[in-house]
Amino acid sequence: MGDWSMPIGSLGEEVVARLCELLDNAGRGWRKLAELAGAEKRFKCSAEELEMCSLKVLEPRGSPTQCLLQLLAERDCTLRYLLGCLERMGHEQACRVLSSAVQDVIRIMVQPESQVVAEGTEVSLTCSATGPPGLAYQWFCGRQEVPGATSPELVIDTATPAGQPEWYICRVSCGANFTFSRWAHVQVEKSSSPSSASGYCPTMAGLQILQQPRPCCLAEGDTLVLECRAIGNPPPQYQWFRNRRPVEGAQAPQLQVKLVTTAERGSYSCRVFNLFHEVWSQEVDVEIGPRLFTSGGSWQEGDGGSLEHGSPGQLYATDKVALLIGNMHYLHHKQLQAPIVDVHALGALLRQLDFKVVSLLDLRKAEMQMAVDEFLLLLDKGVYAGLLYYAGHGYENFGNSFMVPIDAPSAYTSEHCLCVQWVLREMQQRRTGLNIFLLDMCRKRNLNDDVIPQVGALEVTANIVFGYATCADAEAYELSQGELSNGIFVTFLKRWLLEDEKITVLLDKVAEDMGTLEITRGRQALELRSNLSERRALTDPICPPGQDESSARNLQWAKAHVLPESQHLCFDCGVTVQLGFAAEFSNIMIIYTRVVAAPKDISKCEARLTDIPEELDVDLKCTNKESPEELGSPLVPIWSIGCPSCCLYSRICGLQKLQYRYQGMDDFVEERQRVNVGRPLIAKLNLQAAPSPPHSSLFSSSPGSWGLVESSWVNTPEENLSPEGPSSHTL
Repeated sequence: MGDWSMPIGSLGEEVVARLCELLDNAGRGWRKLAELAGAEKRFKCSAEELEMCSLKVLEPRGSPTQCLLQLLAERDCTLRYLLGCLERMGHEQACRVLSSAVQDVIRIMVQPESQVVAEGTEVSLTCSATGPPGLAYQWFCGRQEVPGATSPELVIDTATPAGQPEWYICRVSCGANFTFSRWAHVQVEKSSSPSSASGYCPTMAGLQILQQPRPCCLAEGDTLVLECRAIGNPPPQYQWFRNRRPVEGAQAPQLQVKLVTTAERGSYSCRVFNLFHEVWSQEVDVEIGPRLFTSGGSWQEGDGGSLEHGSPGQLYATDKVALLIGNMHYLHHKQLQAPIVDVHALGALLRQLDFKVVSLLDLRKAEMQMAVDEFLLLLDKGVYAGLLYYAGHGYENFGNSFMVPIDAPSAYTSEHCLCVQWVLREMQQRRTGLNIFLLDMCRKRNLNDDVIPQVGALEVTANIVFGYATCADAEAYELSQGELSNGIFVTFLKRWLLEDEKITVLLDKVAEDMGTLEITRGRQALELRSNLSERRALTDPICPPGQDESSARNLQWAKAHVLPESQHLCFDCGVTVQLGFAAEFSNIMIIYTRVVAAPKDISKCEARLTDIPEELDVDLKCTNKESPEELGSPLVPIWSIGCPSCCLYSRICGLQKLQYRYQGMDDFVEERQRVNVGRPLIAKLNLQAAPSPPHSSLFSSSPGSWGLVESSWVNTPEENLSPEGPSSHTL
């Protein structure tokens, strides 16, 4: 089975030429492919880019399809996503060409490692690859073939006198297709005594740093990359330090930190060690300063932004931030169905307008409060707009609107809910340029609540817009049209959201459309309240200031929406398992596992996710499913496009509750590896108050380590079933 997670850039020239031949036409061709690929924003091509593709027909050997594939490759489009687009086009011939090419791709999973060994010892180099059946291996020493070295493992006898390091490389081939491993060099050191000829030579030459980290100067938002490479036997291990304190999880030769902030500046060094020795790299300084933005004009004082030298009448923003909350699974009230679809649809549209979007489902009172607190940290002077969308149960008393969390009791009052006017008051204190509230909830009076909350006086800012899904003392409805359907408000809102209109004009058009729906006439009508005095629109461009104190907070927020990187886990039995991730919302993550390589003597193997923290909202019946559809999520057709086939899928909800690390137990016929994925997505923001100390089955630890990937296997030779049981490796 080929690796569909590989980028488009891995395709060979012959395959690209064949796809160009099939798609360089006006029918089911490259334009249709561009349209379907643009369903995901990062792959959407602008009008200028499409024109550039079309003009390729004027070149002697130009191809619009090749130009389009190059654009997609630059945006890290995977082969899986490309195949999904071709399948939706109904282009069976192109699908067959791509599928055939992927089956023939050879990918090296285990690279040989350079080593320093003592004279007279044996050293082993390993190269393991995946690809079509019948892979052939051939080792080379320099440019010469090593006779008989046609297996994944090469054993070298170092009885020859010590000298210059010899370089080894492995070629993996199948028919006419082939690829080479990395070079590995073996340095043979003279033994210090006769007794050491049969073992490891304990000299400092046994552990050597080949590549030292280098100092660097970065801007906020850049990616920090430091690298330290060493050789030794046994192979070296690594631990990175910042300001002489260990960096959690930094145990690889390369240290990479995305979206750096000033918090990452400092002095870095790497400790390199093995069973016998320890050496340290040189200490290097990493300087990180605020990112400087250049624009065509300077900022004027005021709540909103307008450029002195910009286009006449054009308003600008320092940023656009949106918090979307959808509550569905109430503990003591009627369950709702539309919020999951509504939040996802609005999130996708707002991202096209360059909003920083945080989408959360099923929050309790404390989680809603802390989510709003984190949202407020992003709002600064000129941030435009601060948009809050809420879908769920709600009510309105004495002119104040209340959002009901999922843990609200049967007879809830304002004490159990979150007041919208309080949120508005807090937003005003941040001096935002535009405050928008879209409340998709009922506004009936709550007879159990006769308390008038004191939220304090609101300022007169002329930048507030309220869009209510229904009128005062009325209910909001959702339609039952199958599993995947929007609520009434969002059904009409998403038609107009991308329009370049003043926000109040846009909501007026939504109200007019809603009025045409016969079944809700006389029951539900959009109500607009606004004191907006300028023509502010969701489409207004962003122009950050030169030095923004909120940049570090914005980057920290961005970190909370980066998925863990896909990992390949190697078990002692020889099985390699891929662990991948996809996101539905900021607090809901999909984890998929699949076996990518297994020894021939293992007849059956599968990788399962186990020991998921109990505080997460995970239905164990919906974990380790063979198809995404079995997870029960209505959004499967959207996020499953980029997932490889032949996987086991698990849906992890409530990431804002992630607090502890669980200690796994070894089993006789299983191998396990603990996987540290950090605090994925919204879990980084710690939206739940710290609980009381756990009982004995839990232990406190650094945040974010949880879950086990378990590789269950059946091995034909009975002697391979060791009674000692497998080992556990903390990654």
